[in-house]
Amino acid sequence: MLDNLRDSVAGGPANRREWLGFLSVFGETLRFSRRKPLGAVGALILVGMTVVAIFAPAIAPYDPEKTSARETWSKPGTTSIDGEKTYLLGTDEAGRDNLSRLIFGARISMLVGVLSVALGITAGAILGITSAYVGGAFDLFFQRVIDGFMAFPGIILALAIVAVLGASVWNVIFALSFFLAPGTARTVRSQALSIKEMDYVLAAKAVGSSPVRIVFRHLVPNCLAIYMILASLTLGTAITAEASLGFLGLGVPPTTPTWGGMLNKASEWFLLYARWSVIAPGIAIALAVYGANLFGDAVRDVMDPRLRGSR
Repeated sequence: MLDNLRDSVAGGPANRREWLGFLSVFGETLRFSRRKPLGAVGALILVGMTVVAIFAPAIAPYDPEKTSARETWSKPGTTSIDGEKTYLLGTDEAGRDNLSRLIFGARISMLVGVLSVALGITAGAILGITSAYVGGAFDLFFQRVIDGFMAFPGIILALAIVAVLGASVWNVIFALSFFLAPGTARTVRSQALSIKEMDYVLAAKAVGSSPVRIVFRHLVPNCLAIYMILASLTLGTAITAEASLGFLGLGVPPTTPTWGGMLNKASEWFLLYARWSVIAPGIAIALAVYGANLFGDAVRDVMDPRLRGSR
């Protein structure tokens, strides 16, 4: 009778299972926040920036690409000539509202950061696991190729790729993915090599399991933790690299609002007109990287078996 009452209140067994699943996720989130408060702060920063990026058209006060030749380099808090606008963070060299461009710049930074990390870390993990399992001459040749790519500084490699392909969002994502893949492949390969020699993998080979089954049943699940750790730790690196490309003028097109592009234009007129113009985009980049690093360190501490029992 009590079960029937609970089902009627919750709307049936299916709804109750969904409710219990939500409570389980909420409990795990609360437990993570208690164990790693700094990691929770980092997650909140990333979630907040993601929300700002998604709802940028509704949050931004003005059109980020609307120019005004009579209102260039307006100081923060300045009212427009017609009296209809108030530029809380001032304007840039073309009279565009800095606050609106800062909000829309979150879209590019989060999009490029998340997609480049997802593509680069995934590709590197697949290549690392494949190299470790195949072994032999293929592994030797593949690791020498990885050594060759890692010999170049990552930002220089990304600059070369963007310079060849041209300035666009997807080219920047591809360049950063290419920049993140070699280090990931090397790290995941070392993890896969140790798993490859485990007794359960040898037993699977002995009973005649196919290589595909061994890879997806044993190697991939046991490398998932290091995959998630690398993804969370390299998000800040990807955001910084995107801002660096934008600052050097090799990121997305100049008309697209980005944090790095705002710093690029502000640096040209920094000493003459607008010393305050570098503060807002600089704080935004620092805050995003800070949140990503806090969250990445917390994920590493939680998922690394050697650190689970430490405070």
